[in-house]
Amino acid sequence: MFPVKGKYHFTSESVTEGHPDKIADQISDAVLDALFEEDLESHVACETLLTTGLAVIAGEITTAGYADLPTIVRETIKKIGYDSSDMGFDWQTCAVIAAIGKQSQDINQGVSRKKPEDQGAGDQGMMFGFACTETPTLMPAPIYWAHQLSLALTRARQDKVIPYLRPDGKTQLSFVYENGKPCHIDNVVVSSQHAPDIPQEQIIEDITQKVIIPTLPQNLFNPQDAKIFINATGRFVVGGPMGDAGLTGRKIIQDTYGGMGHHGGGAFSGKDPSKVDRSGAYMARYIAKNVVASGLASQCEVQIAYCIGVAEPVSVLCSSLGTGKVNDETLTKAVKDVFDMRPYFIVRDLDLKRPIYQKTSCYGHFGRELPEFTWEKTDKINDLLAATKA
Repeated sequence: MFPVKGKYHFTSESVTEGHPDKIADQISDAVLDALFEEDLESHVACETLLTTGLAVIAGEITTAGYADLPTIVRETIKKIGYDSSDMGFDWQTCAVIAAIGKQSQDINQGVSRKKPEDQGAGDQGMMFGFACTETPTLMPAPIYWAHQLSLALTRARQDKVIPYLRPDGKTQLSFVYENGKPCHIDNVVVSSQHAPDIPQEQIIEDITQKVIIPTLPQNLFNPQDAKIFINATGRFVVGGPMGDAGLTGRKIIQDTYGGMGHHGGGAFSGKDPSKVDRSGAYMARYIAKNVVASGLASQCEVQIAYCIGVAEPVSVLCSSLGTGKVNDETLTKAVKDVFDMRPYFIVRDLDLKRPIYQKTSCYGHFGRELPEFTWEKTDKINDLLAATKA
């Protein structure tokens, strides 16, 4: 998809925590965390639907714990900032409907085994991981800086730097690449919900001066040369679940690599790590990041594929996308020697049975080097280097 030589544009987007789909992701992961606080053996597949004045929680949960779903929903919405009916969504008055069943026994018999290490994958499917040298956290530049911009927009609202902003918002960056390397930002798009009766000129000035310019790096962004689009329709008062329904798992591209690299299609939020949609993707990122951090390649993409009920992956591929010091066959063999990709060992080695998931639900699951994000560690460099020389 991406030319090795020549000049081209690549674009990625991000949304703030007040976007309806991201509210849904946060609620689903808040339910998972609450159950893990009480029972680390909880099996959770929790989906959330949001619309004007209503939150619906559905899915399959098997646990010895208890989660007060209405309270979790309301506290999550309150923390995000929907605290007035003027916004069309209010944590105090929204209705909450729960429709939760138990995990299918047909699935469970393939996951739960007498020997924990024989735990089968919770579903079939393929997961991808990606890493590159474009940013310090080994993420593609467009999605990395789009997330930084979304986070800055949220902080400007929360810290009242721009007091009239409301929780819903989106950002988008188009980078110019030359010969495979990001050179500069061509255009910036920001949409932010706001209080009524704020002049468009003020919104443009405030977001440009207080969000965009302080956030984007000077070596990549020149505000005099770049095209800047802010609330391009001229008004964004109606937002959040009143403006658009929200659903868990509908922002999977910005959750990962912003469209650079492949995606297997499985969402993350609301799923405990026995679901390889989540844990397999975290492992694939862990592998790809360690390959790039080791210097074996400047880009790396990993695919892992599973069959439901089977522990061993049915296929593994590690590709340097033509940037490697060794060929892909050697790289793939080294990865299989160094990393155990069976579900039990992924959960054990990345310490995934912890209530850490609400933190992952906004601003990207990857490229954020927080202590809880164990899949961002680069502790397998020496093992990989030794394995490629074996």
